[in-house]
Amino acid sequence: MIILGINAYHADSSAAIIKDGELIAASEEERFTRVKHWAGFPEKAIQFCLKELNITLDQVDHIAIGRDPKAKLDKKMLYLLKNPGGGFKTVINRLSNTKKVASLENELSRISGISADVIKPKIHNVEHHRSHLASAFFASPFEEAALLSIDGSGDFTSTMIGVGKGNKIEVLDSIDFPVSVGTFYTSFTQFLGFPHYGDEYKVMGLAPYGEPKYVDKIRDVIRFTEDGLFTWNQKYFKSAKDVVVTYGDDHIPFVGRLFSDYFEEKFGKARGKGEELTQYHKDMAASVQRFTEELIFHIVQHLQKRTGLKNLCIAGGVAQNSVANGKILANCDFENLYIPSAGHDAGISMGSALYVYNQILQQPRGKAIYSAYTGSKFSNDEIESFLKSRNITYKKMEGDALYDYVSDKLINAGVIGWFQGRAEFGPRALGARSILADPRRTDAKDLLNAKIKRRESFRPFAPSILKEYVPEYFERTENVPFMEKVFPIKKEKYTVIPAVTHVDGTGRLQSVDKETSPRYYKLIDAFRQKTGVPILLNTSFNENEPIVNTPAEALDCFLRTKMDMLVMEDCVVER
Repeated sequence: MIILGINAYHADSSAAIIKDGELIAASEEERFTRVKHWAGFPEKAIQFCLKELNITLDQVDHIAIGRDPKAKLDKKMLYLLKNPGGGFKTVINRLSNTKKVASLENELSRISGISADVIKPKIHNVEHHRSHLASAFFASPFEEAALLSIDGSGDFTSTMIGVGKGNKIEVLDSIDFPVSVGTFYTSFTQFLGFPHYGDEYKVMGLAPYGEPKYVDKIRDVIRFTEDGLFTWNQKYFKSAKDVVVTYGDDHIPFVGRLFSDYFEEKFGKARGKGEELTQYHKDMAASVQRFTEELIFHIVQHLQKRTGLKNLCIAGGVAQNSVANGKILANCDFENLYIPSAGHDAGISMGSALYVYNQILQQPRGKAIYSAYTGSKFSNDEIESFLKSRNITYKKMEGDALYDYVSDKLINAGVIGWFQGRAEFGPRALGARSILADPRRTDAKDLLNAKIKRRESFRPFAPSILKEYVPEYFERTENVPFMEKVFPIKKEKYTVIPAVTHVDGTGRLQSVDKETSPRYYKLIDAFRQKTGVPILLNTSFNENEPIVNTPAEALDCFLRTKMDMLVMEDCVVER
């Protein structure tokens, strides 16, 4: 049985395909369009998924769409009645987007040549947050778990809690739009001078440079409720007459200003473009991050008490807050936590497909997913042919000789573009499309920013560590396959790996497994044998663009930056 999952006309549009419960391929459309957070119809991602199974659309049994226009329809109408005039603008904008989602059979017909009448009966609309819950639970190793989906909003919901047992998910409660942790965090992100969709990670990176002095003041913005959820003070946010997120003809998500004039009365004037980041801004970032952590702990601890379960699965945009994720098990009574590689909206495609397979069709669960490598792949022959077509000099090296050569380059201050196997599904490079450097260098961050990244100095770089060495370097030991958690680094290791130790002594680690990432593991191990350090600095292979997806994009990034070496499968290109 083959199921195609789609996230369309929503930020981070994507496609995923499963066969008999096994995830075969998944990718964000932005990897093909080269536009970050692209939000249109994921035509290229769909074609990629079909090609991976060597099938055409007519051979797909079911099509899952991670949106349900009928979800909470009564509450949407009530919202419109309560917000006449201006509120109509918001709803009309959303209904226009919903209409596109409701007629996806026409787009699928266009790209396949199959009649829309044949396609339509195969389509299942799966509510946004149920898709998130499914992407976490049905991909997890747990037979039973408490579930949390938490983000900006989708299908008129911003937060959903539930329970997963076997191949079933039961929703326990939810919070309606517009009340939202995601909107709360984005509002402060905008206030701190980071206006673009997806800039929230910058606040997370800035937070350790400040003190959480304003947490009590923030408590007036969002208020915890006794049922383990929350509400908010509407005065801090723009009124319902304003559209929250829009998608233009270019399919780039745009978030208008979310915070109100009252917000600025209470917290001061928002930081303008190009204005200095003051200590106040850093302290505010620290306060917002600390409060968000407290809110997440409040939700999950009540969820644990309510369910009595020991396993927790989380997805949604707020689940990308790796700093909070790293503290969850230490601050509640859950014992195990699973977060998928694409916890954000791209994961909706995979989640909706799994929901149809497990929940609707009542099929047995597949194996737990610990690999994010479901994207594009290129053979040595394809790479060599491409390099020759561009008249690029390269050398081909195999096995231990390759790892020995590249690890020597890393030790000698080399910055390496590492392009191997299938691309990652999700926002983080995990050793398939990565830029690598020596974590022992005190100047590594400056080196990378000067040669390639040119990004804010407060943003940290991440350590990829061999799985079995995590207890030696980190205060907590959990399996972290997708770089989804931040842990404190042991103090005695600060000076050993300064390039990946953030200002607060933490690191957003990826625990590298020998079976899941064999080539990446071997490279790190070669570096370990020479240096005694089982870690490499890992950042995404890109330069202010989506992560590279093809050899052409990798080479172009290499040539326009000051990267020292490019390694694509067994082919090595040097300056």
